[in-house]
Amino acid sequence: MTDQPCPAEPSSHPARPSSHPGEPAPALFTWEFATDPYPAYAWLREHAPVHRTRLPSGVEAWLVTRYADARQALADQRLSKNPAHHDEPAHAKGKTGIPGERKAELMTHLLNIDPPDHTRLRRLVSKAFTPRRVAEFAPRVQELTDHLIGQFARRGSADLIHEFAFPLPIYAICDLLGVPREDQDDFRDWAGMMIRHGGGPRGGVARSVKKMRGYLAELIHKKREALPAEPAPGEDLISGLIRASDHGEHLTENEAAAMAFILLFAGFETTVNLIGNGTYALLTHPGQRRRLEESLARRETDLLATGVEELLRYDGPVELATWRFATEPLTIGGQRIAPGDPVLVVLAAADRDPERFADPDVLDLARRDNQHLGYGHGIHYCLGAPLARLEGQTALATLLTRLPDLRLAADPAELRWRGGLIMRGLRTLPVEFTPAS
Repeated sequence: MTDQPCPAEPSSHPARPSSHPGEPAPALFTWEFATDPYPAYAWLREHAPVHRTRLPSGVEAWLVTRYADARQALADQRLSKNPAHHDEPAHAKGKTGIPGERKAELMTHLLNIDPPDHTRLRRLVSKAFTPRRVAEFAPRVQELTDHLIGQFARRGSADLIHEFAFPLPIYAICDLLGVPREDQDDFRDWAGMMIRHGGGPRGGVARSVKKMRGYLAELIHKKREALPAEPAPGEDLISGLIRASDHGEHLTENEAAAMAFILLFAGFETTVNLIGNGTYALLTHPGQRRRLEESLARRETDLLATGVEELLRYDGPVELATWRFATEPLTIGGQRIAPGDPVLVVLAAADRDPERFADPDVLDLARRDNQHLGYGHGIHYCLGAPLARLEGQTALATLLTRLPDLRLAADPAELRWRGGLIMRGLRTLPVEFTPAS
């Protein structure tokens, strides 16, 4: 779950003219670019590693594409997460951030604040969202995975995005948060509107955010009223957020609602794309897939663990880290950045930087030296990375084991990627396999 606002639809905006007039800058944010952005990112890394461009929304921002620069920028506290530091009211117009979050009073979450508020909130949330809680959740993730595969295994075909990669993290994070089962389909509908990124009715995302905010506020109030003195085994995450305190200071109901919202919002789409992109990569790299299947057949886990990290690096779910805004003049990669300028770190470009990764365009599931930036770096490193890794490993291992002849049911050239700025994921992933008896 990385810093992630709702992206805009791609357009035909070209990059601004480069300082290398002999070589034309590649077009960015087109449908062709969305299908395979890596050649354009390679050009930017070489010729304009910190590059100012006009985004489809009309906002101008700096794109940071080299690994060393990206790592520096992600940890640089002169780059604020607070939209108030932007030099134009783009956030209020819905051009940055998540549509509707300001009107829904959901701004006080970890993706929009800086220290010391960020430090306090992250410390409080970390007390509730612990690695132990995630580890104890593993059997439920496996149960959900088996159930979803079971719904299409006898049919011999499926769309792995809509029938598997999308519902798995939604139901998982709802269970973890403590959303009652009878209400979880509402969350699935709201999340579905968010993931369509412009493909739904106008204003649909903002309306879904408002509905989710109202529901979470009521749920938090009910749980606070009924909270026992001592936590029960397996207590849900919302109850843990209510209970968490730091030197006697608790989350307010607004803060708890904002944190529950961003854990759900940021926690599901990254995992949808990890499962979708990862499965697609394995289906189009049969040699690597065969190595993983042989490893799983021997009940080994090392290659699965390194493999998921490599899938995060090779074609990860988050293409660009979310918005940062310069609070003072600074230099990144030799380029001067003015106060108020937006800076977007291109994780997808940094994670294929040949200065950091050997053979960066090669998928190698056994890659060991793999300090990718797929979940960020620094104080905004993804809080939910352990959960996403658990879901990704469980989903991929179970798919390959239960559907051993899984294969694409479409020409890769016919697949469409969801338009957007921040996230990278397939719209559909049609597959075929021998029906389970």
